Amino acid sequence: MTFYKKAESAATLILEAFRTGNLPRALAPVFVHRKDNVPCRAWSWSNQLLAALSGTSDARGYRQWEQVGRHVKKGSKSFPILCPCVRKFEDKETGEEKRALYGFTSAPVFRLEDTDGASLPGPDPETLAWLESLPLRDVAESWGVSVDCFNGQSARYQGYYKHGEAIALGVKNLSTWAHELIHAADDRNKTITRAPGQQPDNEIVAELGGAILLEVLGHDTESDRGGCWEYVKAYADKAGKDTGAACRALLKRTCDCVALILDSAEELHHAASEGIVAA
Repeated sequence: MTFYKKAESAATLILEAFRTGNLPRALAPVFVHRKDNVPCRAWSWSNQLLAALSGTSDARGYRQWEQVGRHVKKGSKSFPILCPCVRKFEDKETGEEKRALYGFTSAPVFRLEDTDGASLPGPDPETLAWLESLPLRDVAESWGVSVDCFNGQSARYQGYYKHGEAIALGVKNLSTWAHELIHAADDRNKTITRAPGQQPDNEIVAELGGAILLEVLGHDTESDRGGCWEYVKAYADKAGKDTGAACRALLKRTCDCVALILDSAEELHHAASEGIVAA
């Protein structure tokens, strides 16, 4: 209840700022740029996202793993990525050999974690250190949700949540991390709307909840009130609702998500101080 009240108080301040328009400019995205020297860094952003959502920083095909002295463990499951289908042809005017894209096919790849064999260089230390510094990351992991990132410069998404499994980040902005963590809490509370595409209620809860969470934690600038307003307004407009009214209608659900995250963090802290190993 204490954390719910704190969330409610932060929400009141944010909604008042929405009402008065007393908001800072939205923060610019700070894109993730991984420097791992692995093949998947050259993949399209969508395939890198698939790898991150599969809980790995390195994924390759069966033969690619053999080429670096590793083998896929028996019984391991692959996941598919999209590969372009290209045909070669000769330009009749110039005689040059050219290539043309005529579609896509899927190709199975396996995670590093599903292989054994020769040691490989570790992940980009700068990116790894940033991931480990994310506030409340241990909460996500205690829920069985992996956390990884992908190169976000050309991506369509700044972050993504895969139901009950993974969070993938394309930017280093804490507001995006908090947004995806709220999605995970909303899912865990069984209040998230399960439907194809980005549902306005889910997105409003995640964005507003992320700002509330960061302000309760003292990250007032990173909460990005200006960006929060723009994002929430876009989804309220999409739903044909007034922005303030849409937020107020979802306020309890939003604060419940924030409270769940903070309650979980406190439980983890208590367990660690008592020397209890989480199941």
